[in-house]
Amino acid sequence: MDGDTIVAVATPPGSGGIGVVRLSGPESAVMARRIAGLDPRPRHAHYVRLQDPAGGALIDDGLVLFFPGPRSYTGEDVVEFQGHGSPVLLERLVAACVALGARRARPGEYTERAFLNGRMDLAQAEAVADLIHAQTERAARRARSSLDGALAAELQPVSRRIRDLRVHMEAELDFGETDLESDVAGMLAPAAAELAAQIRELIERLRPGRYLDRGLRLALLGPPNAGKSSLMNRLAEDEVAIVTDRPGTTRDVLRAPVAIHGIPVEVVDTAGLHGSEDPVEQIGMERAREAGRTADLVLELRDLTDPDARIPQELPADLPRLVVWNKTDLADDREGCVSADALAISARTGEGLDALRDAIAARLGLAPETDGGFSVRARHLDGLAAAAGALERIDPALPGDLAAEELRSAEQALDALLGRQDHEALLGEIFAGFCIGK
Repeated sequence: MDGDTIVAVATPPGSGGIGVVRLSGPESAVMARRIAGLDPRPRHAHYVRLQDPAGGALIDDGLVLFFPGPRSYTGEDVVEFQGHGSPVLLERLVAACVALGARRARPGEYTERAFLNGRMDLAQAEAVADLIHAQTERAARRARSSLDGALAAELQPVSRRIRDLRVHMEAELDFGETDLESDVAGMLAPAAAELAAQIRELIERLRPGRYLDRGLRLALLGPPNAGKSSLMNRLAEDEVAIVTDRPGTTRDVLRAPVAIHGIPVEVVDTAGLHGSEDPVEQIGMERAREAGRTADLVLELRDLTDPDARIPQELPADLPRLVVWNKTDLADDREGCVSADALAISARTGEGLDALRDAIAARLGLAPETDGGFSVRARHLDGLAAAAGALERIDPALPGDLAAEELRSAEQALDALLGRQDHEALLGEIFAGFCIGK
C-alpha cells in the first residue's frame, strides 16, 4: 500500500438516478473541502454544491459524507460524493479529484486496502466480490455469511489446536531429553490424525458449495428426438430451443441460464447422438460429446416410447450422470425404466420436473435451501487439502523435527486461506477480479 489517495466511481457503469464517487486515503478530507466548500462532519450527510476547485465551475449538487479511519470500509479516511448518476458528471468529479492529487483506483483496491489495514481477512475480502457477482439469492446469502467471517470461525479451533501442538512439540525438541519417548511425541500422531479427519470432513461439507458460488454446467445428452430441447425450454421457462417432431432438429450446442434450488445452472442442449455419416451431424455430435466431458453433470435422456434407443457408448464411464426417461405423457408402460437411479418425466407437461430438480441437487450433494454455509472457492479447498495432507504425514515413527515441520506446514496452509501471510502474487490475482470502485 503506497499511501496514495485513490478515487473511483463506486456505482455501476451507465446512467442512473444516483452516482457515487469514492475517495480513500490521507488527503480525502482535504479534497472534500476543496470540492464541497466545507469541512465535512464525520458520518454526517451534507447537502452541497460540488465545484471544480480549478476554476470554481459547478459540477453537480448532491451529498458529501466523511468516514474517518480506522472506522471506515478501507480503514483509511474515506469520502463519498453522491450526485446525479450521469457518467459525464461523475467523470468530472473524478477528474477534479485527480487534479487535486488523487490517483485513479485499480480494480479491487478499496477492498485490498481494507484487507491490508486489518478491516477484514482475505476470505472476507473475496466474499465482497462473491456478493457483488452473486447470481441467485442463495449465493448472495452464502457470500454474506462469508463476509461476516464464517470461514475464519470454522478454521480458528483447528488452527489453534495445531498451534498448541506446535508449541508443545517444539518445546520438547528444545528442552526434552529425547524426541520420541516423551508424552508429547506419543500423543502427537493420533492428535494430528484427528485434526486431519476434521479438515477432511470440512472439505467434503464445503465441496458442493463450489457449485452454489460458481454455478454448474448441466449437459443434456441423448439420442435424437428424446426431448432434450423440450426439457431445456421447460427448465428455462422460455422457448430457447426449436422443438419439432423431426429427429436431428438440434445440430449445434445451445445454452441457457437457469436456477435450480438457488444454484446458478448453465443448461447445455446438444445434438442427438447416433450413428450417422452426415458430416454436419458428426460435427454437432462431437460438440455434444465435448459438452458432456466438460459438464458437472450429464442428464442422459431416454425415450419411453422408444426404450431401445440409447446413447452410443462413446462417453467416459466415470462421467457423473443421471438417467432421465422422458415422455411419460405418451407412454403408459414404465416398468423396468424408472428406478432409484433413473427418473421419469414429461418435458411437454412438466410432470416430474420438481423431482428432477431435487435429484440434480442431491446428485451433486446439495441439500435444497437448507444449508447455512458460506461461499467457497477452489483456493479454499486446495488450502484445506494441503493442511490435511501435512497432518496425515505425521506418524509415530516420524522424527520430531520433521513432525514439527509438518505442523508448521499445516498451520501455514490455514493461515494462507485468511491472508495471514505475505503472498503478493496471490493478492494481485484475487483483487484483479474486482470491479473498479470496490
